[in-house]
Parts: sequence; C-alpha cells; structure tokens
Amino acid sequence: MKIWVDADACPVVIKDILYRAAERTEIQVTLVANQAVNVPRSRHINFIRVASGFDVADNEIVNRMNAGDLVVTADIPLASDVIEKGGLALSPRGELYTANNIKSRLNMRDFMETLRSSGIDTGGPPALNQGDRKAFADHLDKILVKHAKDN
Repeated sequence: MKIWVDADACPVVIKDILYRAAERTEIQVTLVANQAVNVPRSRHINFIRVASGFDVADNEIVNRMNAGDLVVTADIPLASDVIEKGGLALSPRGELYTANNIKSRLNMRDFMETLRSSGIDTGGPPALNQGDRKAFADHLDKILVKHAKDN
C-alpha cells in the first residue's frame, strides 16, 4: 500500500500526521500538487509537482495509484475515481469514502454546486477542528493496522 495526498488543499496538520505515520510504518507517502509543498527529508515521503489546471493533480493520483492504495482527499469526484479503481479514500476530516456512501456525497456536492451557480451563498465548510484531526488520525491508524495485519 502507498498513501497518495491531494496536497493542494490538504491542511498542514493533516500532512504532519501523515509524515509521522510514514516514518513510523515505513509506508510511502506521496504528495501531489500544482504548487510547491515543503516536505521533510525522508525516504518515505515524496512530492510530485504537476502543471496547473483543472483536475491535473487528481488525474495524476488516479493514474499512479493502485488498488489497495490510500488517497487522502476532500475532493469527492477524486474519491469516487479512487474507489472505482479499488483504492481507499479518506477525507482530511476522517471520513472514509466507500462504495456505499460515495454516490450520496456526489449527489450532495452536485446539488450544492447547483445552488452556488444560481447565486445562493451556501457558505464553506467549517474550519478543521481538534475532533476532525483526531477522527483523521484514528481512521488512518485503523487502515494502517489492518494493512500491517494483512501483510
């Protein structure tokens, strides 16, 4: 298993959790973004910079990932593509996207986009809080423990 990070919008605190997990488990973590991201020097942490453009980073992740890999993203269409390819998708808030919940998430995302495009202010997501960070770390640990048991 490898961990791929949609790094353009990933909060720094979540990246820090992933860096520690990479060192602890020796699982490869690769951040993909269209802007420079500072990553610690480590043989377990990589960074891929892609060209700017719509879904360029997302497409790079989907093209490079394999079934069983974990992708950290808040991008619901990317999460859907990851699941379709046999990967795991985890949001920075600790929500595991699955085949059972991704369609409803896509429908809600599309509905909210329709509201925004018609001029309705839907607001944005709340700031990442301590509970979100804990939920992410806990879910990540569960995934990593299961991976270790399976291998």
